[in-house]
Amino acid sequence: MLTPAIILTLQPHINTYFRTHVFSIEFHTSSQQTEQSMEETTLLNTAVFCVLLLALVFKFWQRRSQNIPPSPAPALPIIGHLHLIKQPLHRTLHKLSQKCGPIFSLWFGTRLVVVVSSPSMVEECFTKNDIVLANRPRLILGKYVGYNYSDIIDVPYGDHWRNLRKLFTNEILSPARLSMFLSIRQDEIMRLLRNLYEISDNNFAKVELQSKFSELSLNVIMRMVTGKRYFGEGEDTEEAKKFRGLIRKVFESAGASNPGDFLPLLRWVDYKNFEKRLARIGKEIDVFFQGLIEEHRCDRSKNTMIDHLLTLQESQPECYDDEVIKANILALLFAATDTSAATMEWAMSLLLNHPNVLEKARTELDTHLGKDRLIHEQDLPKLPYLHNIIMETFRLIPPVPLLVPHEASADCRVGGYDLPSGTMLLVNAWEIHRDPDVWDDPTSFKPERFEGLQVEPSKLMPFGMGRRSCPGAGLAHRVVGAALGSLIQCFEWQRVGPKKVDLAEGIGITTHKAEPLEAKCKAREFVDRILSEDH
Repeated sequence: MLTPAIILTLQPHINTYFRTHVFSIEFHTSSQQTEQSMEETTLLNTAVFCVLLLALVFKFWQRRSQNIPPSPAPALPIIGHLHLIKQPLHRTLHKLSQKCGPIFSLWFGTRLVVVVSSPSMVEECFTKNDIVLANRPRLILGKYVGYNYSDIIDVPYGDHWRNLRKLFTNEILSPARLSMFLSIRQDEIMRLLRNLYEISDNNFAKVELQSKFSELSLNVIMRMVTGKRYFGEGEDTEEAKKFRGLIRKVFESAGASNPGDFLPLLRWVDYKNFEKRLARIGKEIDVFFQGLIEEHRCDRSKNTMIDHLLTLQESQPECYDDEVIKANILALLFAATDTSAATMEWAMSLLLNHPNVLEKARTELDTHLGKDRLIHEQDLPKLPYLHNIIMETFRLIPPVPLLVPHEASADCRVGGYDLPSGTMLLVNAWEIHRDPDVWDDPTSFKPERFEGLQVEPSKLMPFGMGRRSCPGAGLAHRVVGAALGSLIQCFEWQRVGPKKVDLAEGIGITTHKAEPLEAKCKAREFVDRILSEDH
């Protein structure tokens, strides 16, 4: 009997067989084919299909003999557990873990997915099984927007990944390289402060902060990469407009769910033209970034990240062709902008809901800096309470609540259960960060909890864990710390109304607020002087 689980296992192979054998035979059969040859073809197709079916049934029962993590019921034919999935996904998976335990399995269409949500399971995944689980699942987005999985996020684990990791850690995002671009970050923060000062002057004025944080993050990265600003007032060139449109399309595509990643039949028919749309976006991005490379190839005087990558290309052309450069520029843009902007927005939202914490942070800044100069990045190690606020924001609302998915390259075991080769692994960092067995009063915003606390990596992982953790943590801490500290130092802040800021989450890979943050700000009495003196 074909159970739903067997059907789920057979589906991709049946689709492949019909595409490559049955349908191709039909298309190449001439109208003059004899009745006898058609009967022979039908018998041959039936025989091959039956052999394939028996082989796959045997494979399925082999898998049944493995100790797969428990699953919630029911798994429906074809779609598996996809009918149980609601947004936000991390909250749905948290509810399922309450029933199934800290490790459980789901069928996302034809793909086996294992979800872990405890520090001990995470520790086991990224220590004992770190190499086996170092691959990424090949989702459609990575093919068209990630230059056929050649960026550091999607590239398979191996020599090329190790080379890219070394590039990002020791070159692109090294402390020395980040220090070279310090003036860019300072200038973008100063632009934000001056813009808010002009809006507020000496009175409380309402401002929308989500877009301002996004502009700050994107301009910082693009100036580091290309030497150009693309966002904000006065940035109305055709190039800037085109880039903004491309970025909007990319983020919208990245945040959209694609059933074709889990249901091969839908990918075969290109459900809702998703793949064609991605291919078109990918071509537009490629043309844009290739133009930037050619521009910098002709003029190497700007000392940007593109210039540095082109220098590496000259000495190691086999490692850094144009496609690899373009792929990793885009990966840097993805990883370093949306997450930093979201963290700043959540931190300000939490501070507006906890004015006592906001006041304590301002007191720390005034005590350490006085009122004669603006905060700089070198001050951050001397501001422990500001650091604790950022860490508590990472804990309570991690920018990526589900770590970037991993995939098992071979059979392995986690928590006493079998993870067959090809299993997709999801780590629910959001749930671990709110685990009452790990954190006291886990749903409350308490920066003080981090005073003198050394947290194990498996209990707090805003940048992932293991060999594929995000190499951009240093840049994120610098941008978020300096920007947030400047806003607290220079302005008084109030909520727009008497109600607390709504902390409802939006939909997407990165956790943004469902409604963009609005607040009222008023410049402090000394801000005019330090803004005019600085820069």
